[in-house]
Amino acid sequence: MSAVTHLEVRPEEEGWRFDRWAKAHFPGLSFGQLQKLCRTGQFRLDGKRVEANARLAHGQIVRVPPLDEAAKAPAAPEKPAHRPLRAEDAAFIRSLVMYEDERLIAFNKPAGLAVQGGSGTTRHIDGLLAAFARKGERPRLVHRLDRDTSGLLVVARSAEAARELTFAFQQHKVRKLYWAIVLKGPERNHGLIDVPLVKAGPVGQEKMRTVVRDEEDAPEARNARTRFMVLARAGKVAAWVGLMPLTGRTHQLRVHCAAIGTPILGDGKYGGKAAHPTGAPKGLMLHARELELPQPKGRPLRLTAEPPASFREALRWLGLGVPELPGASLDEWPD
Repeated sequence: MSAVTHLEVRPEEEGWRFDRWAKAHFPGLSFGQLQKLCRTGQFRLDGKRVEANARLAHGQIVRVPPLDEAAKAPAAPEKPAHRPLRAEDAAFIRSLVMYEDERLIAFNKPAGLAVQGGSGTTRHIDGLLAAFARKGERPRLVHRLDRDTSGLLVVARSAEAARELTFAFQQHKVRKLYWAIVLKGPERNHGLIDVPLVKAGPVGQEKMRTVVRDEEDAPEARNARTRFMVLARAGKVAAWVGLMPLTGRTHQLRVHCAAIGTPILGDGKYGGKAAHPTGAPKGLMLHARELELPQPKGRPLRLTAEPPASFREALRWLGLGVPELPGASLDEWPD
């Protein structure tokens, strides 16, 4: 076992998730071990507890607890993260831009396009950001959307903007509104889903699941809270809802909707076969509709993304046209 050490986050590691940073420095450390060391406060960032999904900034100091030699095995050389873009890829990513200024770029991400690379994923938002590079500096991711979720995705143009925006997302200073089409529909027109979540299942097939606070997995679960408002109902068949995540857990909205008996249309992962009724349009009916971002000066920036054709088709399939109840806009949600 080694002693406690302290490592400084390098410039090229700016914006990395902590779990990626740990894997690069300690490739023999399993994700389960990393989570435990984070949960028990043994890994620390600038003296404070750190979560696996935390974003890093250049110059921050990571406290590394004693690790065995297997965890500290040298990492294989990293492959180049970004290849030169083809002209058609640059044109494609530019076509998704719905807002940009000197601080950030906002995209209306289509469903099916991944935000980051992974096993078998070669085309993703992060890899296409080279189209916006200035003087060798590429825009940086500051939050995520699931591959199958459409809608608003914001990236920072600079390291300074990335630090500000990442902090805003981590501190829940960004207001987010999603639209979803759910089966059956909630019993009430509005409410709060306050159910902790934990990742479970074999490696490569993990799913998030809900946890009762006194069950065995409760210590590893993370608090998760989602507010909802029904916008319109298609009888007892389905409902169009607004969802506001108050925390940012993996698959939170999908798991929470399934937990109250109203899985999102098209979400077979958490809704099973019932999430694919006969004749329904294909795709996950979850769309990141609005974001309200704090700005260094002046009023917050409000961004709105139109839903894709598949979402509008699903509304027509259910006989829904316009929202019938409040909640379709952030203006209609209490602060």
